[in-house]
Amino acid sequence: MDGSIEARVGDVVDDWLSWLPKWRPGTHTRRTRLCRTCFGSPVIRAAGLTTDVPHAVQHALAMRVKAVIDGSVDAYTESTLPLLSREIRANEERKAAVASYRPADGLDPEFAGLELDPPAEREAPYLFTFAELARPASPAAFVAEPAPLTAEEKAAIRAELRLADEYAAEVGGQVCMALYRHRERMRAAVNEFVEPWVQSLLADLDSTLNSPLWPHGL
Repeated sequence: MDGSIEARVGDVVDDWLSWLPKWRPGTHTRRTRLCRTCFGSPVIRAAGLTTDVPHAVQHALAMRVKAVIDGSVDAYTESTLPLLSREIRANEERKAAVASYRPADGLDPEFAGLELDPPAEREAPYLFTFAELARPASPAAFVAEPAPLTAEEKAAIRAELRLADEYAAEVGGQVCMALYRHRERMRAAVNEFVEPWVQSLLADLDSTLNSPLWPHGL
């Protein structure tokens, strides 16, 4: 086990545990589709949070762990895979030139990766949406496409991509092993800080369904 990975995972878990008491139900907009980060995630499985845990709680941990994996892969790419690193930097520069405002940047981990705009409701138009603000103002904002890669460059970048994917899988395995060591205290924290809110919501739902006014009072 890479000691630095284990230490970073421990820091992530500590940070998530310090955030958990602040969690409240309904702290962000509802999702209209499954979260690709959390659904079936080996990270959530290793943490022991696959069942009876709200998605917001899972997501807050998954995005913190993702930052550890992404950071390790980025460092490996920068130091070991020069062609891929060059292409990634060029792509980021093109994105920065096109979109002067990127609303998803700088979010706290528990909100990163979530939909920024709530689902549109009939007869309730928005003055603007974050998605619209992130678009370039005019076609002139687009930068010129780079020169096409040669066949040799494409083959070399594909080879480096395979190496990056293999390294990401290796780091992901190490992260899951480190998370497994913390699962008992994570589950205990969920039982202490999250479960009471879940039970309260269920009790409110049960009282509503049993009300003599339901469904006529809705």
